[in-house]
Amino acid sequence: MPAPARPPATPASPSASGAGSTALRSSPTRRVQGRWAEAGEVLAAAARSLEAAGADLVLICTNTMHKVADVVGAAVSVPLLHLADATADAVRASGLRRVGLLGTAFTMEQDFYRDRLAAAGLEVRVPDADGRALVHQVIYEELCLGIVRDESRTGYRKVIDDLVAAGAEGIILGCTEIELLIGPEDSPVPLFPTARLHAGAAVDAALAGPRNDTPAPRRPYPADRGVSALPA
Repeated sequence: MPAPARPPATPASPSASGAGSTALRSSPTRRVQGRWAEAGEVLAAAARSLEAAGADLVLICTNTMHKVADVVGAAVSVPLLHLADATADAVRASGLRRVGLLGTAFTMEQDFYRDRLAAAGLEVRVPDADGRALVHQVIYEELCLGIVRDESRTGYRKVIDDLVAAGAEGIILGCTEIELLIGPEDSPVPLFPTARLHAGAAVDAALAGPRNDTPAPRRPYPADRGVSALPA
């Protein structure tokens, strides 16, 4: 999920049909009063509980809440397996460098996720303002509610095509819910499904041995269109 119990208020955003104010479309995060500190405390407490129960590593199974990853990581002595690191490993293993990023407005517009990918040597592109508003709105108002619409899939395909036209060699599905809507057949370039990649990296790290700070090398992500990174 993008956020536990939705700690930040969900920003209003235009519909897939294009309704919405210009101010809102220019930055969907402006009207949000985020309770990130509170969310970080909640997740840190959960991480401490997991460590006390014997966990050898901790994952935050949502892209957006990696905004508070430093707080969570500082709360435990076991490794925190960062989702962006697992994703960057898969992108690099595929031989790609320039990627488009889809996710919530927080993930696309703020630095906490993009900078992590850039630090791994990736060049990150995000949709334009209209595209970001559409992607964000579909996540919170449809996918988080279990609603999957063909019209939204068409809109996402257009956003992906625009990113590819701008030079993206692959597309990061930087919100776990997007995998409900978009598959390899919806993109002319390889997709990187972060939920699957994160789960695979966690298994590799766990099998590498307890309390091992260095995750096992990731299997290369298939570059061929229509091939999933991991079994469903």
